[in-house]
Amino acid sequence: MTPTKYNLPTIVFHWITAVAVIGLFALGLWMVDLGYYDAWYQQAPDIHRSIGILLAVLIVVRLLWQKASASPPPLPNHKPWERVSAKVTHWLLYGLVLAICISGYFISTAKGQAVEVFNWFSVPALVTSIDNLEDTSGLIHEICAFAVIGLTVLHAGAALKHHFIDRDRTLLHMFGK
Repeated sequence: MTPTKYNLPTIVFHWITAVAVIGLFALGLWMVDLGYYDAWYQQAPDIHRSIGILLAVLIVVRLLWQKASASPPPLPNHKPWERVSAKVTHWLLYGLVLAICISGYFISTAKGQAVEVFNWFSVPALVTSIDNLEDTSGLIHEICAFAVIGLTVLHAGAALKHHFIDRDRTLLHMFGK
């Protein structure tokens, strides 16, 4: 049976991911300008890393859930180019967010330190012997982060276009309606 709307876990995964991605981007932009004597100099990166690790886990769980559960088909009024661009955008978003998480992990562990996730658990440093790992990963992290925000704006704009111009149910599906 083909569903007519997204199930609750899919909706929850979507919105938690959206809030985390936008929040991490804002936090990242803010924290790079913190001075050594700023009260948040240590705390902001710790929060950023912790949420980033949890986001990586969420994305993997989300992809597994997506594979195991059915999604509603595209609406009949969706043009072929819209269907293709939606699929490409979604897969780019998944890939880029994972690239951001992996590069962030490499930035954080390049000198051999584990990543502490809210003092709940540690993620050990697995790769430390690559020259310039921290710098290269930092560049990848930044480029991918801006690309994700650009695609997020495109994604949200497309949803709003479907809602206000096409007047279809695309956006409502992600609210469980």
